[in-house]
Amino acid sequence: MLPRFDPTNPLACMSVLEDVTSNAKQIQDSVLEAILSRNAQTEYLKGFLSGHIDKQSFKKNLPLVTYEDYRSYIDRIADGESSNLICDRPISLFLASTGTSGGYPKLIPLTAEDMEQRILFASLYAPLVFKHIGRLTEGKSLMFYFVTRESETASGLIVRFMLTCVLKSVNPSNIFLWDRVQVSPHEISTCVDTSQAMYCQLLCGLVQRENVARLGAPFASSFLKVINFLEDHWTELCSNIRTGRVSDWITDAQCVSGVSKFLTAPNPDLASLIEKECSKISWEGIVKRLWPKAKCIEAVVTGSMVQYIPLLEFYGGGLPLISSWYGASECFIGINVDPLTKPCDVSYTIVPSMAYFEFLEVEKDHQETGHNPTKNPVVVDLADVKIGHDYELIITTFSGLYRYRLGDVLRVTGFYNNAPQFYFVGRQKVVLSMDIDKTYEEDLHKAVTSATHLLEPHDLMLIDFTSRVDSSSFPGHYVIYWELGRKLKDAKVEPHRHVLEECCFTIEKSLNSVYRKLRMNDGTVGPLEIKVVKRGAFDELMNLFLSRGSSVSQYKTPRSVTSEEAMKILEEAVVSEFLSTKTPSWEPREMHSGR
Repeated sequence: MLPRFDPTNPLACMSVLEDVTSNAKQIQDSVLEAILSRNAQTEYLKGFLSGHIDKQSFKKNLPLVTYEDYRSYIDRIADGESSNLICDRPISLFLASTGTSGGYPKLIPLTAEDMEQRILFASLYAPLVFKHIGRLTEGKSLMFYFVTRESETASGLIVRFMLTCVLKSVNPSNIFLWDRVQVSPHEISTCVDTSQAMYCQLLCGLVQRENVARLGAPFASSFLKVINFLEDHWTELCSNIRTGRVSDWITDAQCVSGVSKFLTAPNPDLASLIEKECSKISWEGIVKRLWPKAKCIEAVVTGSMVQYIPLLEFYGGGLPLISSWYGASECFIGINVDPLTKPCDVSYTIVPSMAYFEFLEVEKDHQETGHNPTKNPVVVDLADVKIGHDYELIITTFSGLYRYRLGDVLRVTGFYNNAPQFYFVGRQKVVLSMDIDKTYEEDLHKAVTSATHLLEPHDLMLIDFTSRVDSSSFPGHYVIYWELGRKLKDAKVEPHRHVLEECCFTIEKSLNSVYRKLRMNDGTVGPLEIKVVKRGAFDELMNLFLSRGSSVSQYKTPRSVTSEEAMKILEEAVVSEFLSTKTPSWEPREMHSGR
């Protein structure tokens, strides 16, 4: 675990980071020893270890598990059984995962001690941003945060999303610390009405535009939701600024109270300035134009967020994109020690105090090594990973997860002191498959990115995408749903048919050799199809997942959909359809260039 330190002292934070990364192997061994000795008498560990808590017994006897393997223990605790089924400390609440992969959130156990560790972890990366980006202290942060309504299990345990948990853990006596660094008041960030919270955070940010040193949101996608919301509401925001009065539909007491601290008088000059910028034919650089003293945009831009980098760069007007840290509901994991790295090259340094980390080696085509991976998986410790190799991350936590497969594939890029650094490759999950072909998330991202270059001459941008397999006719085929946006207000929303047909073909020829062989040789897979959907279709898709318990701040668009409800939303939004008119050639080549 992280040692106690003063999180407001940058030197203390940097000292701890240097120490834990320099002594990575020793810390990992002590973390595992502490977890096993504490939890030796839990039902789960006793069932496998029979009282033996040495590392060798742990690796030999405990299986690698997924959430589904573990669900029965979670359900029993949720229904009222004791936390000591899996953990010696009381489970204070369950964290809800984003849930977009399987459709509904998973419940992840969290102890009060683990929560304290996560808050300390977040303190470690803050000094790095200030170290690499000058003059941030001359202003405040306009970070867009949104809470989600909490729920309870049958036994009364609270279920929250991680960001909601963090925002609600702010001690009322320390609100002044929040106000010292954040533009928008804490009370607005904890409003459960997302639309009102988003509107009021934007209003506070615009009124104090000269005091904004950086902007951001937890994920690139959530920051772009804010930009999209601004595009729809800027005239109303300007009206509020011009009159000095917030709109009547803002009724939440927290939002009204928060806004009233800044919207104190009419400001027609500011309203006119904002109107002038937002009325221009292009919104390129709108963030930099509206907030001229901003030094960076901070949001996760790795993994499934890579697709949004071009949009962020378009709206950001040259502002650096900072992807500070990597974590999951199950565990906080790594920090970006070089915040100014290009988004496509971001590597995270593992913080070895946060959990016991193991690495399941993954071959270049995302297949686990070994003839029988379930029986003889190749699993190595943190100190034994190799640069250039891909691994699926396995975690063992203080809150009761043991050899838990996180599902994330990481590529080791180097070391910071003695702690490995890694590039986030994607999820260890097939997103599309018709036959023996297997298209993974990373493959799909790369293929779609290749195709979007064809849109640039037409002043169009890809806003979002997802996919599915259509087996309703023979041969079945891949379907990609695209929502397109304009760089210029008078640009056509859709280019000529031949451009989209070429996009279909570009995606196909970018996919792996197995897919291309099936397309070319035996017709097992039909021509790939792009379906362009109307503006706002992906907001409707997001609303579906929010209705199932997901969170705006943590929501990630699923890169493939299987549920009837999701497909119905997308199909009803289709405005045009295009098929690949050429067949990609097959040739033996590496499925993932550059690996």
